[in-house]
Amino acid sequence: MHILVVSHSCATALNQEIYARIQRETGWKITVVIPDRWHDEFGNALRQEPCQGLETSLIRCAVWKNGSIIFHVYRMRWQRFLRELKPDVIYMNHEPYALATAQVCWANNRSIRVPFGFYSCQNINKQYPRPFSWLESMVYRSSSFALPITDRVADVLSAKGYRGRQTVCALPLDPERYHPRLRATPPERFPQTNAPVIGYVGRLIEPKGLRTLATALGGIRDLDWCMVLVGTGGFQPEFERLLTERAVRDRVFFAGYVPHDETPRWLASMDMLVLPSETQPNWEEQFGRVIPEAMACGAAVVGSDSGEIPHLIRQSEGGLVFTQRQPDELATVLRQLVMGPKLRRQLAENGRRWVERDISVPAVAQKMIDAFGTAAASKERECVEKLQPLKPSHAFAQS
Repeated sequence: MHILVVSHSCATALNQEIYARIQRETGWKITVVIPDRWHDEFGNALRQEPCQGLETSLIRCAVWKNGSIIFHVYRMRWQRFLRELKPDVIYMNHEPYALATAQVCWANNRSIRVPFGFYSCQNINKQYPRPFSWLESMVYRSSSFALPITDRVADVLSAKGYRGRQTVCALPLDPERYHPRLRATPPERFPQTNAPVIGYVGRLIEPKGLRTLATALGGIRDLDWCMVLVGTGGFQPEFERLLTERAVRDRVFFAGYVPHDETPRWLASMDMLVLPSETQPNWEEQFGRVIPEAMACGAAVVGSDSGEIPHLIRQSEGGLVFTQRQPDELATVLRQLVMGPKLRRQLAENGRRWVERDISVPAVAQKMIDAFGTAAASKERECVEKLQPLKPSHAFAQS
């Protein structure tokens, strides 16, 4: 069987690994179309070497609106490309309302008409203006399978009118790449301290709850701890001012931008990770990928009740949840973990087990294999049924 995958996120070799694994385990041929260069949110132009196993399977393509996840499109004559490639299944690792998804879906409908599916992480039922709503409806009607990242995302797809098969597939990670043993070799710039380390990984913007975090840190300044923040963003100057007001600025280290493939060592060097995100009118946390990454690296997690954060933490039993925008409650939870090494270890062990069992690359790859295989089998049954000779009606049989 031949699977075509189209994915802007696979411009990063790390994100290609699950498709290499599927290819190894099944013997299927996997072709992955990616942007020739992808401009990420930090302004980097990504063009990495393929991961092992996909060296001859990647097709690089120029895109318009590079860097825009929703608006970019591939500069390719898709109908001709699909007729020449002849895939058995097409999987768009893009949202159903993205222009790239509509672009390939339309070409499939106009050419080879093979089973088509898409990815989604949208956990809010948003109604988009035309023509995006039209394109989204077209994708729903034309798709035989979808891979939402959580149950809540699956519910949104159903509420918006998608009626095809759904297989919930979490964002996968490699538990060998994200591992507690990395704590033995911390990054050179990581602060040298014997105090418990509170960590944060993500953009430094106000909706991430950094104002609440600053107040909470002031509430535990009587304890021995330090904090490491990985990421950049426009809220940093204000955040530093708030930390200074609460007399804890000298205990907080700003690491700045860290390449994605280096974050496992930073996470493994943290005792706990905090995600104080706050739901906005048009946004709430989706999968919160850094949560399982931190758990895989042996860190306990503290998260707000925004979006998917509490569901992941409770499902994994790998952390503690507090009410968003409540700094006193966050301070209480942080105090528990700073003063409770045994509790930290237990939560970390729970989280690590959950990652290995439910969202590791092998676990998610098997779900994707089942979804692709079922889609192809349904198409094959449909073709066989069309070839069956029509049975005579009862009246005709009696004549």
